[in-house]
Parts: sequence; structure tokens; C-alpha cells
Amino acid sequence: MDLDDALPRPADLLAQLVRQDLDPLSVAELEARIAALEGEIARCRKKCEHAVSHRASADQLFKR
Repeated sequence: MDLDDALPRPADLLAQLVRQDLDPLSVAELEARIAALEGEIARCRKKCEHAVSHRASADQLFKR
């Protein structure tokens, strides 16, 4: 068995996050969660920008 097979897939983790009951969380916990999610959104946007830039560079190099 591969070690990666034992870990949950990112899509599964995202689905769990979205389904999590927020009622038991305090305002401070909710604010911390929002801050963490905003940080993750910024990280994802930066990765997307890098991917688009990298693709444009490759397209220019190979004149697609």
C-alpha cells in the first residue's frame, strides 16, 4: 500500500471543510477560520497567476 493512498485527497478535505458545522465555533474561532481561509485564497490566487505566467512564457518560447 502506498503511503499517499492512506491520506485523504484534497477534494475530500475541501468537502469536509464545507460541511463542517459552524454552530459550535466561537466568534474568535470563526474569525481565525476566516483569516486562515483568506490566506489560503491568496495562496491559490498567487499559484494561479504563476501558472498563467509560466504558460504564457512557454507559449512564447514555443510560438504556440
